[in-house]
Amino acid sequence: MKRKFLLLGVCLFIGLSGFSQKHQTLSIEEAVSVALKNSDDAKLAETTIKTASEELKVTKNKQYPDVSISGQYQYLTSPDIDLQLALGNPNPTEGETQETGTPDINQILFGQASVSMPIFSGFKLQNAVNAGKNNLEATTLEAANTTEKIALQTIDIYLNLYKAQQMVEAIKENLKSAQQRVKDFSAMEENGLLARNDLLKAQLQESNIQLSLKEAEKNVRILNYRLAIFLKMPENSTFELPTETFAITPSVEKTGINRADIEALDFRQQASENNIKMAKAAYYPSVALLGGYVALDVQNALTISNAMNIGVGVSYDLSDIFKAKNDVKLAQHKAEELNYHISKAKDEVKVQVENAEEEYQLALNKFEVYTQSQEQAEENYRIVKDKYDNGLVDTNDLLEADVDQLQAKINKTNSQADISLKYYQLLQAKGMLTNKFNIKNN
Repeated sequence: MKRKFLLLGVCLFIGLSGFSQKHQTLSIEEAVSVALKNSDDAKLAETTIKTASEELKVTKNKQYPDVSISGQYQYLTSPDIDLQLALGNPNPTEGETQETGTPDINQILFGQASVSMPIFSGFKLQNAVNAGKNNLEATTLEAANTTEKIALQTIDIYLNLYKAQQMVEAIKENLKSAQQRVKDFSAMEENGLLARNDLLKAQLQESNIQLSLKEAEKNVRILNYRLAIFLKMPENSTFELPTETFAITPSVEKTGINRADIEALDFRQQASENNIKMAKAAYYPSVALLGGYVALDVQNALTISNAMNIGVGVSYDLSDIFKAKNDVKLAQHKAEELNYHISKAKDEVKVQVENAEEEYQLALNKFEVYTQSQEQAEENYRIVKDKYDNGLVDTNDLLEADVDQLQAKINKTNSQADISLKYYQLLQAKGMLTNKFNIKNN
């Protein structure tokens, strides 16, 4: 009975372990989509757009009038009041002192409302708003460029995992052949048909293949974990990557360069021109439309109501005329630095695109060579195997041909994945990667 319970417990443990690990098929398009939705870099890029948008709204608020309302109530003790003006009332009434005829004041009420509407500030507000708009456009384009980088980073991890998985499958297949060879050699050695050291060589190769398999499986686990973490998916997720993704060599469209980061720099340049104009605003006076309302009640003495006022206020800080000179030069130098930076960035993009095109073409050439190499390695192994069976070559030649066959197969598989990687790198260099996956940049 205890044995049955123990067996049941083991089965339940194995079943729960299987359920706890999430295994799923993941295409490269799905991986990119999840990364752009869940990754921290994507969320950070989205947040920077929201920040720039709110900063623009704050700047626009400065164009609106300032409205303030204030009120006061003050209680006074019996003050000593010495009026220099004659009151002209020899008979004091209620609320006036009998000795002097001055009013008995012990409280004051005061209310005020004011409005100030900026009319002209040397075009400072207008240029501040324009600078905010340009910075928002630049931030949006920079976020789009970040999206391109996230997509490429996802593809890089994805393809490395694919290559690692394919290597495991190739090594497993080779291990089966090595194990069968050891089994055959053992029978031959027992019957005196094979030297002991030839069997040991085959067993040594089997051990080396087993170690290579352990190393490859370790790489799969690491890359699988890395991809799960990058996609913000459960850490115990395992991914099955469809091989049909790399069955067809993609073609490169003849398109121009459409880099969002370069467009963003152009908007930064326009914002720098706005900053120069903002610095020059200190050369002009500030004009504002003013208005207000005042109400005052001094007990037993004075009452003012409906005291409205409207007018124009002009301010001109003469010291800013001299101080602004350096501010303008500073803004001009920053704009000049940015111009050089833009020129350098555009040259770097041209080099990056040219390099990506060459790398992609090289990947295509490598695949052709590795395809021929695999065919040659397989044919070479067949020939060496026939010679070995006929006693024309030794065990070393057979084992070496087997290793060459395995390496040729791995090289071809990796080169096929490298074609896809270089293709996506070329699209990213041109700024067209997210368009390939029909993903709209924010």
